[in-house]
Amino acid sequence: MHGNRMTAMVLVAAAFLLLLPFVYESRNLFILLTQVFVFSIFAMSYDLLLGFTGIVSFGHAMFFGIGAYSIGIFMKRFEPTMPYFLLAVLTTILLTAVVSFIVGLLTLRLKSHFYAMLTLSLSGLFLVLAEKWRTMTYGNDGFTFRVPEQFIDRTNFYLLCLIVMVAVFLILKRFTNSPLGRVLQAIRENEQRTESLGFSILHYKIAASVVSGVLAGIAGILYAISLRYVNTSVFSMDITLDALLMTIIGGVGTLVGAIIGAGLIEFAHDWLTELAKEHWIFERWIIFFGIIYILVVMFFPKGIVGTLSTLSWKRKKQPSVKKEEKLAG
Repeated sequence: MHGNRMTAMVLVAAAFLLLLPFVYESRNLFILLTQVFVFSIFAMSYDLLLGFTGIVSFGHAMFFGIGAYSIGIFMKRFEPTMPYFLLAVLTTILLTAVVSFIVGLLTLRLKSHFYAMLTLSLSGLFLVLAEKWRTMTYGNDGFTFRVPEQFIDRTNFYLLCLIVMVAVFLILKRFTNSPLGRVLQAIRENEQRTESLGFSILHYKIAASVVSGVLAGIAGILYAISLRYVNTSVFSMDITLDALLMTIIGGVGTLVGAIIGAGLIEFAHDWLTELAKEHWIFERWIIFFGIIYILVVMFFPKGIVGTLSTLSWKRKKQPSVKKEEKLAG
């Protein structure tokens, strides 16, 4: 019931955001919201690993980067048309699925921090490859590229990112509530017990890794199109940490929390950088950014959505407990 209410809230918010461009005009706001939608997709893909399977990855940026470079290279070397865009999307899906499958096969037998560190090193390999393969990637300098004419209009691209974000949310909601998703949650809670019931843990973890990797690649495509530029920063550790923090701040294992976390971080980042232009004290805005993280973790230990859900559950439980006490008395 609670999950249905959350889904309904997301759909209502999405309907409002869908109508927003037709009743309000602000280029900066739409660019910011587009970034929120993109990172919401990325954070939800990470939440599937962390929140629903209990896998901590420090190399999630490798899939994000594959998507960003795929669309950039296709648009740079070929005509920026819809057929090539769709070909880039298919290439990204194929590459991220294959890479996530191989990475999962090689690393998911490892436990906790061993897995996290190995994924970090594999992501580092992609970063080095992007730096050294200059004929294809132009190294650290990166490159600009043109986009299909359908995405030149920022409103069209805003609507595309919103639709993709809602579609990813609904797909992951269905995925996590499926029998496969229930097994993933059982693995998160107690891996040994789930294995003793006869489930092949590795196969389920790899399935989650592949789905998560593909969705991260799609987020990378949208991110590169929004900037019309790509460089090696898409493989950096900062990208993975952003997804991790968005998931933790919003609420691990909620999906809605990933969207809220992405919105909070992107709006806070924009607000603090704007304040830096007004007063010198905000030039070190990263310090204030850190304070926001600390405050959220202090007052929302289970993330914003997780903590609010717990408080709501306690309020509902109290009247029933008092009623039972009265009946017993």
